[in-house]
Amino acid sequence: MDLRPHIDRFARRLDEVEAALSDPKVFDNNQRAQELSKEYSRLKDLVASGNAWMKAVAELEENRSLLQTEPPDSEMGLMAREEVTRLEAELKRLNREVQAGILPPDPTDSRNTIFEIRAGAGGSESALFSADLYRMYTRYAEAQGWKVEGMSSSPSDLGGFREIIFSITGTDVYKRLKYESGVHRVQRVPATEAQGRIHTSTCTVAVLPEAEEVDIEIKPEDLEINRCRASGKGGQGVNTTDSAVQIQHKPSGLIVYCADERSQHKNKAKAMTVLRSRLLERKIAEENAKYAAERKEQVGTGERNERIRTYNFPQNRVTDHRIELTLYNLPVFIEGDIDPVIEPLMAHSLEEKMAALEL
Repeated sequence: MDLRPHIDRFARRLDEVEAALSDPKVFDNNQRAQELSKEYSRLKDLVASGNAWMKAVAELEENRSLLQTEPPDSEMGLMAREEVTRLEAELKRLNREVQAGILPPDPTDSRNTIFEIRAGAGGSESALFSADLYRMYTRYAEAQGWKVEGMSSSPSDLGGFREIIFSITGTDVYKRLKYESGVHRVQRVPATEAQGRIHTSTCTVAVLPEAEEVDIEIKPEDLEINRCRASGKGGQGVNTTDSAVQIQHKPSGLIVYCADERSQHKNKAKAMTVLRSRLLERKIAEENAKYAAERKEQVGTGERNERIRTYNFPQNRVTDHRIELTLYNLPVFIEGDIDPVIEPLMAHSLEEKMAALEL
């Protein structure tokens, strides 16, 4: 695919946006100014990637020509071969960056994200794996410079979670993590297994783009808000005051419970954030039948035979079944180094979208 026409288009639009931002009157409309600023930042990166792509194409052609004229075992021939290998890998990366700019930007990609992890099949071992996944995502978020904030949790007896809900705030959080929605399967010997048998358990992960108030209109009369005492061990303040909040959205039947904060006001605000995000997800699903079908296929019911990824500890293996990718670095992966799967998933999604665009 020749990317030059698209790169030229990005450059022309960048000049237009830059000219618009140089006009002081544009800042009279704060929303418009913010939109232009975001577009300018996006286009600036795209033009830089486009220029790098054109430079790499020219250098690759030059080095391929050298391979045709220089003896393969000569110093120039060896250097040219090394450069061809490097430039081919660089072009593959730049291709993805420029192609991503051709597609209309997904407005949810820049949103902060609500994560919901729930134990599935496997009892207490599933709850322990929920805790492992929670740690994996929080460590990945920390490495990216993102902020993690707890919203609600239901601990299990052995130190795991039957359910845990948290938010991740930062740049392009949903863009990178939306592919984590689905059933995650673990195969390992549980700590409670006396005979050393391998057990298979599952957890479901839902990744929701955080909804803004303008996305979803919630009428006060549609809410039933109950305040109650938070449950839990010990005599901490969070457990001895009526700070927990449960909100039921009567039209949809959705119920959200939050008790992580000592402040009832803060718990209510967090519960409303989760409710709004769940309603946004439902709205997107209703408006987009394809999205709804994909989500049903990915998340399923939590049974063992429905999975997007398997974490096999005895074999030191993590396998993503959607792209048939297997890595043998499970201890590093489960500690938060998940980019070796995130990047191929993003590339696969881009390839599918580009193929659909060409059709």
